[in-house]
Amino acid sequence: MEQELRVIISGGGTGGHIFPAISIANAIKAKRPDAKLLFVGALGRMEMQRVPAAGYEIKGLPIAGFDRKHLLKNVVVLYKIWKSQHMARKIIRDFKPMVAVGVGGFASGPTLNVCASKGIPCLIQEQNSYAGVTNKLLSKKASKICVAYEAWNASSLPRKSY
Repeated sequence: MEQELRVIISGGGTGGHIFPAISIANAIKAKRPDAKLLFVGALGRMEMQRVPAAGYEIKGLPIAGFDRKHLLKNVVVLYKIWKSQHMARKIIRDFKPMVAVGVGGFASGPTLNVCASKGIPCLIQEQNSYAGVTNKLLSKKASKICVAYEAWNASSLPRKSY
């Protein structure tokens, strides 16, 4: 008998992140119906409705992006990042994933950072022709990076090989 597969999928904010994440989950379930999947997203964002509607469990983090126009508002953002990191630690400790998949968006930052620090293999799925800030930062810790376009600009992620 195969070992129980436990996968955490993190990211969201837009349909461009959420729907590829759900497609990944569906593909895993098609191959391994017994797999345990957990999504981690950003509280108050679209994924908090779309993921449960697709039949999957999701945990929310209070994460937010930096405000480039109003720099003083970033004090609150720093607190949200810190709190999200601690919440991600608890989620990961309780769920015990074997692998983490990041699809971009703010929530994948704390989730994949914690997984990487615990030695859990991390995969980044980049569906855009240019990587977003979160995926660029996470690329240094990723075990694998999957891209959507054959002619994708590999230089947009700072890694030596893909």
